[in-house]
Amino acid sequence: MGETLLRLPDVMGRTGLSRSAVYASEGFPKPVKIGGRAVAWLQSEVEAWIAETIRTNRSESSAA
Repeated sequence: MGETLLRLPDVMGRTGLSRSAVYASEGFPKPVKIGGRAVAWLQSEVEAWIAETIRTNRSESSAA
């Protein structure tokens, strides 16, 4: 079974980030080139980033 690729609208929907934030966010997974001008993100990397963001934000909230 192969890796699932997410296009930009899917990434934006899952993360709540804007187009520019997806490309500019520190630590956000890098896109994979899938064509001349087309890119996609690995679903596993996006899901890991979401999980890490939740963990980080929750640990900072409880420390405050």
